[in-house]
Amino acid sequence: MNDIIKSIEAEQLKETVPVFHVGDTVKVYGKIKEGNRERIQVFEGTVLKKQGGGSRATFTVRKNSNGIGVEKTWPLHSPNVEKVEVVRRGKVRRAKLYYLRDRVGKRAKVKELVK
Repeated sequence: MNDIIKSIEAEQLKETVPVFHVGDTVKVYGKIKEGNRERIQVFEGTVLKKQGGGSRATFTVRKNSNGIGVEKTWPLHSPNVEKVEVVRRGKVRRAKLYYLRDRVGKRAKVKELVK
């Protein structure tokens, strides 16, 4: 039974998975259906967390929109996620950045990773 589930999940995985880490600022190109039309909307923000594995892997992106924090969780292998583009790399020392929820303004920024 377990092999059947694994084979079904393996079919749903994307061939090329975008490489990004927690703390990075990313642009997520998501497909949105409005009636019979379909368009792509860009959601740009900081990656707060990545979790799960296989076809259930998700990541959460947070942005500040008109002074209000907006978080959105995206499935990594979803057909509704067109692509994920890394705008800048972040320098962080932890896996989940929940502390950014309490911060406002410049304090809510993540330092940029310079190589």
